Amino acid sequence: MGKYLLRRILQMIPVVLGTTLLVYALVFALPGDPVKAMFGDRPVNEAVAAQIRSEYNLDKPFIVQYLLFLRNALTLNFGQTFSGQPVIAEIGRAFPVTIRLALMAFVFEAVFGIVFGVIAGLKKGKWYDTVILVVSLLLISVPTFVTGFLGQYFLGVKWRILPVTAGSDPGFLDLLMPAMVLGSVSMAYIIRLTRSEVSSNLSEDYVRTARAKGMGNGSVLLRHVLRNSLIPVVTYLGQDLGALMGGAMITETIFNIHGVGFLTYQSILKGEGNMVVSIVTLLMLVFVVSNLLVDLLYAALDPRIRYA
Repeated sequence: MGKYLLRRILQMIPVVLGTTLLVYALVFALPGDPVKAMFGDRPVNEAVAAQIRSEYNLDKPFIVQYLLFLRNALTLNFGQTFSGQPVIAEIGRAFPVTIRLALMAFVFEAVFGIVFGVIAGLKKGKWYDTVILVVSLLLISVPTFVTGFLGQYFLGVKWRILPVTAGSDPGFLDLLMPAMVLGSVSMAYIIRLTRSEVSSNLSEDYVRTARAKGMGNGSVLLRHVLRNSLIPVVTYLGQDLGALMGGAMITETIFNIHGVGFLTYQSILKGEGNMVVSIVTLLMLVFVVSNLLVDLLYAALDPRIRYA
């Protein structure tokens, strides 16, 4: 296990370097001058503009800027925004909000996705299986911003069940509707994946053998069918945890949530390259760590899996 863990950690290094290099190159290639954008419609003082470019290393070649970013990032010094605020401080204010939103969406999609998927798999071909499949297909087909606006209108404006927007310091109820919207598409995929795995495992020989030995239906479902069916579901959930945090931009914009997605969107508009690359780097680390944890969970779900 120790050697496997070390090997996986070493494999993260080229992933981190490649991702940051690609994102930094894309930000560097964006059209426009971020320094001139700071002045807006006012005339640009070239002396002041040159000083700002020198201060933020914008006058240096691309590869030099990237290496300076890597050197500073090793000490979590991501530099400053154009307004003079430390990048790490801005991210520190926004990251907890997105973490709460992503975890709530994660719990929502995992619990309801697995429960409805198991019901559909056990009762394959019945009317509630058909209803669950139709609803999941609708959730997959409808874009997130449409689901968000519908949730705001019905749950917030018409029925007044949940707040319409969240704001800068949201609580549990403020994030409940955005979390449901954010996790709805992934929940639909989990429903269909769980249904397929459960219905497939129910016809396997080991299930018939367990029943022939006198094991009850509940024990067969929990100890055999569910454990084997959840392996691909856990894989999807592990990948989706990072995707939820990175893909919250639309949801956070719709519900006015001042999280990482909202901060990334504002930073792109302002040309804050340092901020964008720093956020992507942190999200990428969350993604690779969550995938590593998923791989380690395989052995807990299936005793036949061992790590050399």
